[in-house]
Amino acid sequence: VQLQASGGGLVQAGGSLRLSCSASSRTFLTYAMAWFRQAQGKEREVVAVISWRSGDSTYYADAVKGRFIISRDNAENMLYLRMNDLKPEDTAVYYCAAARTFASATRQDYNYLGQGTQVTVSS
Repeated sequence: VQLQASGGGLVQAGGSLRLSCSASSRTFLTYAMAWFRQAQGKEREVVAVISWRSGDSTYYADAVKGRFIISRDNAENMLYLRMNDLKPEDTAVYYCAAARTFASATRQDYNYLGQGTQVTVSS
């Protein structure tokens, strides 16, 4: 599956952004989907996960819990990340990823990774 993330940009602290990820696969709903991010000089980390098919199960990293919302539209092969109350520490390149499993917060389970989109939050 090919993934392409978009929607990043420069925003002031406290602002909001919505990231989008388009997927090429006609079997999109059979993939758990996730957003990762990588800040400069740091390892890539999981931000949010949504389970395959109906997406009933979600997971959020503690750093974004209560501020970010992950969602998916299987009819359109799209993944989203709504980011609210952004903080300077959210600055990173954000990637969408797919895994052939129900759901996983383990980076190694994600075999497909799209090109990233830069999010910069100014203080």
